Amino acid sequence: MSKIPYTRNSPQNRPQQTQVPADPNQPIEGDLVPEHPLLEDPDALAERLANSEDFLRRNKNVLLGLLAVVVLAVVGAFGYYTWRSSQDTKAQAAMFQAVNYWEADSLNKAMKGDGQYDGLEAIASEYSGTKAGNLANFYAGAAALKQGKFQAAIDYLEDFSSDDLLVQARAYALLGDANLELNKYKEAADLYNKAANYNANEYFSPGYLMKEATARELAKDNEGAIKAYDKILTDYQNAQEVGEAKQFKARLEGLAGK
Repeated sequence: MSKIPYTRNSPQNRPQQTQVPADPNQPIEGDLVPEHPLLEDPDALAERLANSEDFLRRNKNVLLGLLAVVVLAVVGAFGYYTWRSSQDTKAQAAMFQAVNYWEADSLNKAMKGDGQYDGLEAIASEYSGTKAGNLANFYAGAAALKQGKFQAAIDYLEDFSSDDLLVQARAYALLGDANLELNKYKEAADLYNKAANYNANEYFSPGYLMKEATARELAKDNEGAIKAYDKILTDYQNAQEVGEAKQFKARLEGLAGK
């Protein structure tokens, strides 16, 4: 029996048919598409590399420019961070002496400095981007308020911000004091209300509400004042301000004929 000659129709040379499983959810045996076609086709891989090299040659200047921008940005950010850290260190050293003067009620030295250390005015201006510079605005605002420089106090305190809820509430109350001194009663009342409701608590909020009520009365807003007194009586029944709140509320209700 002669052997069957090897031709293109021979079983050995026929394309293998993929066996389709009866279950459609069962994976088909054998990969129909190569996982990495470029690796299985050297010519295609060589063409892709040649195109990449050509792109690099044609856009070399642009790519180098982008790289330079990235490097400069990184170096600049690091330099700025280092500079700002050194500025904050200097500002904190100056703040230490200024706060000592502030606590001793030597307000002029606290604000202007003593010839060796900067005062709060200089710290707030020269180190405005630092934590110490920000805090200097708070102390300078409080000092200006004591000195009777009410608009200056407002300017400093408006430039201050803090993540400490109690300190920020205190800053709002000081702004209220400065506005009250300038006869801006409604503005003062709104700031006292903001202070009272900013992290409301039984220790400080009742006092801020009493100040709000006083400012409302001065603004001829007796209804608003009564609401402030009511909030004390309702929300802070153990506060020391309760007695005065009852008395002042009764007086206003009497004036209104209630």
